[in-house]
Amino acid sequence: MYLRQLLRTGLVGNRTTHLSRLHRVCRVERTLCTKSDEVRLAEEASKKYGSPAPTIFSKVIDKSIPADIIYEDEKCLAFRDISPQAPVHFLVIPRVPIPRISEAKDDDVELLGHLLVVAKNVAKQESLNEGYRMIINDGKHGSQSVYHLHIHVLGGRQMRWPPG
Repeated sequence: MYLRQLLRTGLVGNRTTHLSRLHRVCRVERTLCTKSDEVRLAEEASKKYGSPAPTIFSKVIDKSIPADIIYEDEKCLAFRDISPQAPVHFLVIPRVPIPRISEAKDDDVELLGHLLVVAKNVAKQESLNEGYRMIINDGKHGSQSVYHLHIHVLGGRQMRWPPG
């Protein structure tokens, strides 16, 4: 934790370079979902939500584009935002491509709860002990830019209110 804080504050040189190097050295590669699991999840999602167009998050999930993944399990993953709006800014996304929170089904309650618990645990892992903000944008007026449900977790500074 201390090393991560030191790197985040920039006291050890270029933060991105050091984090990238540290990530490469320390990261343990593990496949939690096989391609057949991904196909099964996609089929289940298409039964519930139709066939949404692939998004950038789909490509993060199938690892066809790189991302700084900081947590991964069979239901979701968390990764750093490529355009952070706070000193700590990461996203938590489900593997099942739910287009938006307003389209989530009542039987998604376990998955939605899991996403919030993962967000809380990763916030703790990221040393956000003074607090943080979780945001879910929904639709055009909610400023949703990627139509794959995702939770933004922002911290490391005082947040302002109102946010919009």
